[in-house]
Formats: sequence, structure tokens, C-alpha cells
Amino acid sequence: MAVEFYDVKTRKKVKVDDKNVMKTTFTTKNGQVRYGVRGKTADNRMLTKFVSKADWDKFSFPVEKK
Repeated sequence: MAVEFYDVKTRKKVKVDDKNVMKTTFTTKNGQVRYGVRGKTADNRMLTKFVSKADWDKFSFPVEKK
């Protein structure tokens, strides 16, 4: 199963293989936590997709180390 991301550079939707996808969290200045998945393209660029907490919990991808 591949995850679909929007590639801003090419202005197209691309699919990234599961082995190149990681879960991550982002903390805003106000202390809110945002959830997302990051995928690495064939040319080594990182794409980010924001998801809900429920979807983030369902994914079995490894968590990105900061």
C-alpha cells in the first residue's frame, strides 16, 4: 500500500511506498500538537501530509526521530 502526497514542486499527486513513510508530530508556538506523515520521494525530497490524530494512531509506520 502506498500513501498519496501532493508534491508542490511538480504540482501533482504522487504515491510513496510504505517503506519510505514515517509518522511525525509538529508542535506549534501555542503548544498545540499537529500530526502528520512524511514520505521520501525518489529524488530524496521529503513530502508532508497532515492527518487527524485518529488516522495517525491507525498507521503502523515508524515514528520519525527529532
